[in-house]
Amino acid sequence: MSNIRANRVAEQIKKELGDILTLKIKDPRIGFVTVTDVEVTGDLQQAKVFISVLGDEKKKNETLVGLTKALGFIRTEIGQRIRLRKTPEISFEFDEAHAHGNRIESILRDLKK
Repeated sequence: MSNIRANRVAEQIKKELGDILTLKIKDPRIGFVTVTDVEVTGDLQQAKVFISVLGDEKKKNETLVGLTKALGFIRTEIGQRIRLRKTPEISFEFDEAHAHGNRIESILRDLKK
């Protein structure tokens, strides 16, 4: 039962984070960010947010710094939008699935030649 609830909370956080990042945060360090996935623990205490950032490594690192600085604001916004007893602690991580997929695709292309 808690796994189903954790999944629903994760999807709601993902939706709200997309809205917050596009409309509310005006930090110039934060580039074009896409929230790809959110994992919430079964007790709803922690949320791991996977993001994808358009740009080079420098832009990715600047975006992560900007998101870390805005973490209090983001958590407050999430808490106001989603009614939970306690708002989960949020951590951001880069989603390497897209880069990994591109690498596999290039390897397969090279093998085909």
